[in-house]
Amino acid sequence: MKLSNSFSGALRTFSYFMASGTHYQLKGIDYLKLYGEEPSAIEQVFAIFANVIELDEHGEVLNAKYAEKRAVDFLRSYCDREFKVEPPYEDWETELY
Repeated sequence: MKLSNSFSGALRTFSYFMASGTHYQLKGIDYLKLYGEEPSAIEQVFAIFANVIELDEHGEVLNAKYAEKRAVDFLRSYCDREFKVEPPYEDWETELY
């Protein structure tokens, strides 16, 4: 099965804001340096996004903004040890496949 245009658009949009350093939920966080220095942090962000995002039976994305929030909250907490992710991650959200 091919991924839907809805999912492709959600992933593309998330990827753009992650790669450009302009994600609105990460304002003030210098996370671009992690791409070259700590790629496992970025890997975890995309894993959380992929694990959390939900599609309906037609492949339409149901929760793109929530998946983004869960993913960028990880990165914020990674860069700012004072930031606490709420609610805490469940194991399935952070699983690397």
